[in-house]
Amino acid sequence: MHEQTGGEVVNRAQTRIRARVRTIRHEAERVLSVELVPVDSGGFPRFTAGAHIDLHLPNGITRSYSLVNSPDDARRYVVAILDDVNSRGGSRFVHEQLRCGAVLSIGVPRNNFALDEDAMSTVLIAGGIGITPMLCMYRRLREKGRDVRLIYCSRDRSQAAFLDELGAFGGGVHLHFDAENDGRPLDLAALLSRQPADVHAYCCGPNAMLNAFETACEKAGIGNVHIERFAADATAVDAQASGYTVELAKSGRRLAVPAGARLLDVLLEAGVDVDYSCREGLCGACETRVLGGCPDHRDAVLTQSDKAANNVMMICVSGAKSETLVLDLA
Repeated sequence: MHEQTGGEVVNRAQTRIRARVRTIRHEAERVLSVELVPVDSGGFPRFTAGAHIDLHLPNGITRSYSLVNSPDDARRYVVAILDDVNSRGGSRFVHEQLRCGAVLSIGVPRNNFALDEDAMSTVLIAGGIGITPMLCMYRRLREKGRDVRLIYCSRDRSQAAFLDELGAFGGGVHLHFDAENDGRPLDLAALLSRQPADVHAYCCGPNAMLNAFETACEKAGIGNVHIERFAADATAVDAQASGYTVELAKSGRRLAVPAGARLLDVLLEAGVDVDYSCREGLCGACETRVLGGCPDHRDAVLTQSDKAANNVMMICVSGAKSETLVLDLA
């Protein structure tokens, strides 16, 4: 997918796969696609449209990227990576140092942006590198004969990836380039107001686009709204103003989380074995069961109903509203 900003090597040995870089291809200005194949015999684990994988890069950084290829193609994974001008080492390493033949450790696919393949009507809206999950989704819905439209927005045609592949699909794809429309972005409100009430609307792109999309969906009365962020909202990474205590249910240990501290950092400093990747509540790697207390959810992964249930939380950005939080950890 896109680069998940932030992130470090996951500290616990998750289920990982050794993968070899078979091809690296220029897809657009500052966008490369990377094709990965298994090092060991057999294929990769199956995935569903909208899924992503973690790349554990040799420079000690982990990043999550959406899978672009067909879920039916188990012999390879393909991701596309934008050379982010604000890169903290992930995308820059891929663009400047990754080479064909390199062997990487990758995570098994996870899906926080699942596609409803049985929806009667679907509209997919992608901004920039947000095309990566949408390409996989669009291909899948076309294969199933569903009613689907894909709208792909970019500032300029030269920055838009996979145009040849999208063109081969024929109808159902609308391209909007600001540079070819007097600098004007797509009118999301007008577009969404024309959609049927039962449409499933998906959007992946910059935060400004996602915020406008959510507002337009609300005004249009669209209830089936799905988004995926590749950068955190500022509020997600704000430090918590008050301290609390976290209890580790499996060991009975109690740790103080001071005001201004991150729960994940406190756990790691205490030697607690936890999974993590993006550090911004975007990838879902750090999902942890909550057994007591009330989390302060700040992630962009869980749905509103998930957050209301308070059964799980993303420990990289979330904290506690209660004085004590009980987690299913040792």
